[in-house]
Amino acid sequence: MTNITKNGLEKEKKNKSKEKSSLRTLGPIPDLEKHLPADWWRTLFNSIYLKTDADVVENADNTSREIDLIAKATKIEPQDHILDLCCGQGRHCLELAKRGYLHISGIDRSRYLVRLARKRAFLSGYQINFSEGDARKIKLADNSQDVVLLMGNSFGYFEKDEDDRAILTQIIRVLRSQGTLVLDIVNGKWMAEHFEPRSWEWIDQNYLVCRERSLSSCQSRIITREVVIHAEKGIIADQFYAERLYTQEGIIHILKKLGFENVEHHCNLFSFSSRNQDLGMMANRLFITATAPEKVVLRPAKNVLKAAVIMGDPKIPDSVKREGHFNPEDLETIQKLKTGLAELKDFQFHFLDHHASLIKQLISHPPAFVFNLCDEGFKNDAFKELHVPALLEMIGIPYTGAGPACLAICYNKSLVRSLAASLDIPVPLETYVDPLDQAATLPSIFPALIKPNYGDSSVGITQEAVVHTAEDLIYYSDKMKQLFPSRPFLVQEYLDGREFSVGVVGNPGNFEILPILEVDYSLLPKNLPQILSYESKWLPDSPYWTNIRYKSADLNDESARQLIDYSTQLFERLECRDYARFDFREDHLGQAKLLEVNPNPGWCWDGKFNIMAGFRGIKYHELLEMILTAAKERLGIKNS
Repeated sequence: MTNITKNGLEKEKKNKSKEKSSLRTLGPIPDLEKHLPADWWRTLFNSIYLKTDADVVENADNTSREIDLIAKATKIEPQDHILDLCCGQGRHCLELAKRGYLHISGIDRSRYLVRLARKRAFLSGYQINFSEGDARKIKLADNSQDVVLLMGNSFGYFEKDEDDRAILTQIIRVLRSQGTLVLDIVNGKWMAEHFEPRSWEWIDQNYLVCRERSLSSCQSRIITREVVIHAEKGIIADQFYAERLYTQEGIIHILKKLGFENVEHHCNLFSFSSRNQDLGMMANRLFITATAPEKVVLRPAKNVLKAAVIMGDPKIPDSVKREGHFNPEDLETIQKLKTGLAELKDFQFHFLDHHASLIKQLISHPPAFVFNLCDEGFKNDAFKELHVPALLEMIGIPYTGAGPACLAICYNKSLVRSLAASLDIPVPLETYVDPLDQAATLPSIFPALIKPNYGDSSVGITQEAVVHTAEDLIYYSDKMKQLFPSRPFLVQEYLDGREFSVGVVGNPGNFEILPILEVDYSLLPKNLPQILSYESKWLPDSPYWTNIRYKSADLNDESARQLIDYSTQLFERLECRDYARFDFREDHLGQAKLLEVNPNPGWCWDGKFNIMAGFRGIKYHELLEMILTAAKERLGIKNS
């Protein structure tokens, strides 16, 4: 049996095993607190949350009344800059936009809810800046907001109360002098005396939710267990969450101690349930406003970060590029990069592209920071792409992008495939062929795609790489051995479905997902295999160059969520940094499978990454700044 067939059977068995398995409940639990994860909030806020809590948090009347109260208490104006912190699915932001407020931002930890908020804003035609982030580390400039909202009982989730104080400290930082905080939190005193220890309700004809609640051992938190049951599927969630109970006097004391002024409790909020059922922690809340202290804003001379940009060397050969050297279009691309970087007023760049003297320059005049764009590799050797960050690490120079280990793993396509499979991320059926192994058995599933195990920029992947017969396979395998002696190659099942790319900017805990890109092959002549071949990237006279287009992917929520989840899992496991691109393609059944991971994806103005940014209206220089900012935040670098 060939490897490709064996792998397919093993995968099929694994999938059937998954279908039989179901979530098991923990059964009766005497102490809820012992089962509470410290970071329960990382995974709770998903589609199940919206279903179980929709009677309150998807209730338009509740949202409208709350915005009425905010407008009355704060006297906000249409031109004010408003941040909805822990914005969830964006209900308050959308209502504010509907009423004509112009400068609205929303931040939430839940990738699912942020994605949903963006979709709703897009469909409504509202310009709202939604982003994923940690409320303890707000990614906004000092003194940039007139109002910060912390609504819907989104305060008090953390295990330690100093994390709550960290949020309030961040809010003071981003608020302008006398800017307003609006805080909506559970009435801790009332809740401690009136919470329901047990409740159950039918959400609709299919879903039943059962809840247990208890006070924590320190009496300062409510611990809730929620078991969600589907009439046909059985138990689909058995989850725990908690919230700290602040009394009115206690939270006012904390706000004043942190420096807030004019702290005022306006009223208690009472939500309504469209199902007239258990309101839980939303039953009785405190509505409080406070103002940031008067700030003395010093305006020193603008400081810039002096940074070096390391690139490929245009004066020496490059085997990947057309005719083995830099071409006019490559030099034009470099000039567009320099023009884009010149737009960034917080940086001052100089460029290092003479590799013969690169090591000497870095040692004798080490830059404070490096924007590593040398995806050609040291001395334009793609196998030495990892050598550049390794050199920077040895010298002690901070830099953008992936480290040596990540680049080494991702350059080996078979290793990435194996790692993805271990995470239950779908991958193509594949056989690894070592050209030195005379006993290698070539697979017999057609059509198949042949490509080098090592390489990027589609090197070795031409229109002949898709083979339909054993004769084609042997012919192209021999050609691969001639082109890349001693280099292993892969024989994969040829995926002929839709092809997607997912762009990620940021780092774990603060990812920004660019709009998903789809490759449009509709104009490509029918006699050519639909692949992003070497011709499509390097040969202007090829029909691949002229007929392939890119568009924003038309995906349903579940498919988009799955691709994004696969991508962020791989980002974290492979230890990518600052930005990365993940390519997928569907098989004939519509299942998306991983093609490859690009830890330092192409930075060109006309590349996939910038095209994805353009789908959201992000300009080229803004995308470059996003990558630089992600690296600076990861490294703790400030302009000096």
